[in-house]
Amino acid sequence: MKILLTGANGYIGMRILPKLLEEGHEIVCAVRDEKRLSVSKEVRNRIEVVEVDFLEKITSGLIPPDIDAAYFLIHSMTASTSDFDEMEAIAAKSFNTYMKETKVKQVIYLSGIVNDQVLSKHLSSRKNVEDILYQGNYHLTVLRAGIIVGSGSSSFEIIRDLGEKLPVMITPKWVLTKTQPIAIRDVIAFLTGVLGNKECYDDSFDIGGPNVLTYKEMLQQYAKVRGFKNWIFTVPVMTPKLSSYWLYFVTSTSYKLAMNLVDSMKMEVVAKDNRLQQLLEIKTHTYQEAIEMAFAKIEQNMVVSSWKDSMVSSRVKKDLSNYIQVPKYGCLRDRQALRLEDPDAALKNIWSIGGEKGWYYANWLWKIRGYVDKLVGGVGLRRGRTHPDKIYTGDSLDFWRVLLADKKQKRLLLFAEMKLPGEAWLEFDIDEHNVLHQTATFRPRGLWGRLYWYTMVPFHYFIFAGMLHNIAKSNKS
Repeated sequence: MKILLTGANGYIGMRILPKLLEEGHEIVCAVRDEKRLSVSKEVRNRIEVVEVDFLEKITSGLIPPDIDAAYFLIHSMTASTSDFDEMEAIAAKSFNTYMKETKVKQVIYLSGIVNDQVLSKHLSSRKNVEDILYQGNYHLTVLRAGIIVGSGSSSFEIIRDLGEKLPVMITPKWVLTKTQPIAIRDVIAFLTGVLGNKECYDDSFDIGGPNVLTYKEMLQQYAKVRGFKNWIFTVPVMTPKLSSYWLYFVTSTSYKLAMNLVDSMKMEVVAKDNRLQQLLEIKTHTYQEAIEMAFAKIEQNMVVSSWKDSMVSSRVKKDLSNYIQVPKYGCLRDRQALRLEDPDAALKNIWSIGGEKGWYYANWLWKIRGYVDKLVGGVGLRRGRTHPDKIYTGDSLDFWRVLLADKKQKRLLLFAEMKLPGEAWLEFDIDEHNVLHQTATFRPRGLWGRLYWYTMVPFHYFIFAGMLHNIAKSNKS
């Protein structure tokens, strides 16, 4: 079966892609930027990639006409706190227009459980997208899920941050709201199980795990699985805005995502029935099993995808390709170079930079810069990195974004997503003479930009020089 996979760069898209290939399907990945598709060369050779932005003007002929089925996995919740619902509606309407040029028989949409008459903006938008997709020239199957628990999912990472960092929590009253978490493994099983199944055509199904829990119980069970105890006290005075700031500062989530999540966490999200589970004969995993499976992946360094690598965790609104050419004029630079005794070891160190490994010199200063960035509304350092020694173009790397990761050419180019009075790049390059070049480029914005750079010059002198020498060290970094 030939399948169109939209949102292929997203958390769910990256999880379902290998499963569909394993089942022998022919996959067409629809992405906004082909360079950002973070897959191995082996997988890239087995798929077709088309560049299409469902928020832009429709261009005829972009999508192959002979597709049999499609997954609609496009969401905009973390892109905005005000107009994400409008963006999601536009994307759904554009998708329907593109589908008219194809022979698609079935479209599968992953939505959210909707129970209350009064819905949050997030869930209301999901329901509106369903209504738009039902107008398409195909059979629609909608899967409505609650909180998805898996390594790298935004919900799991928030629970993990809260559980690990705050043994004592003063929490808003929405932690007493009931929800029905589901393991990412089960979500993928449902998404692939309905594919081509005519009994699932033109219908919507709730999917959830076997446990109905409050958010407080989820945090407590997380602590139990991890082998520690936590104390949680609820107060009625924490407003949605204060709750959003609380999530933003304590966890790795962005403020926009925190705002939209808090808005939805006030709504009970429990599956109405388990029709689909019975139809597909899927036995779902408990919440505790989902946590254990997530940590099994983390401990084996096998996290396939993370919400943090999606551009929704970025503060940059423009296409990243706009930044890949480092400007030459009107910029301030710090250039360092060092001849290498072991270029392979240095390259390995470069590809391991950030995250738990750190930045090779004065990590405490990097952490302070991360805290300051959080305080002024930036992304901070908590995003870390998905893999300890693999980097793909488009990945997040602490408060940087990977513009180019070419290990064959021995070049890594990063773009700063921290709050700055200007734009900043950090580049590592090993030339044919085995000389490591490290270049920090800053394009200041007005007088404040220049003052910022010259204020930081004394720190740059030590940090960048120390970082270069430690990267160059063989097995001593």
